[in-house]
Amino acid sequence: MTTSAVPTADRSDFRNILASGTLVGVITGIGVVAFVAISRLLPAGAARDVLESVLVLVGFVAVSLVPGQRAVSRTAEGVAGAAAIGLWGTVVFMAIDIVLLRPFKAYPWTWDAIGGGSSWWYLPIWWMLGTFLAWMGGLLTAARNARGAATLAQVALPVVVGAVVLSAAGKVLGCPVPLAAITGAAYTVTLAALAVFFNARKA
Repeated sequence: MTTSAVPTADRSDFRNILASGTLVGVITGIGVVAFVAISRLLPAGAARDVLESVLVLVGFVAVSLVPGQRAVSRTAEGVAGAAAIGLWGTVVFMAIDIVLLRPFKAYPWTWDAIGGGSSWWYLPIWWMLGTFLAWMGGLLTAARNARGAATLAQVALPVVVGAVVLSAAGKVLGCPVPLAAITGAAYTVTLAALAVFFNARKA
């Protein structure tokens, strides 16, 4: 008789939240460093836009769906655990940002200028966005797990495809913002829509 390697209960314990959130925060930091490197080393053009957008997709999958996988989201408890992992991940990234990225001037001055010269304007926004993404990812993961254990790739595929389609539509329609920004917005909209849709079907 064999047993499944996939846990059958939600994992919202404090230790898992801290360990998983730390992992998410470190992945976020690596992603930001890679994005900054691409933006500085490659000349403006289609190649840079595509690479930045791919990196945004990978990063958004990490911060939105890895928490649900680590919490094994199946019920409200697991969804809450995923959101908590996402929140802790943003706190860990904040530490990386303050200690490593800010001293090396990773962002252009216009980034601070948005907040009137302050570098703190975006941190609360990131706390909220990171928690929201993980919450929606936990909801989607729980809905998919209700139909049988779903892998990260299985949960991520429809979100990524939807984001790519919306991003392409936005670019064709002439949306006047960088492709990477369109991709991030498209991913967020697609994730939230699928989370609501699949949970409505589950109910």
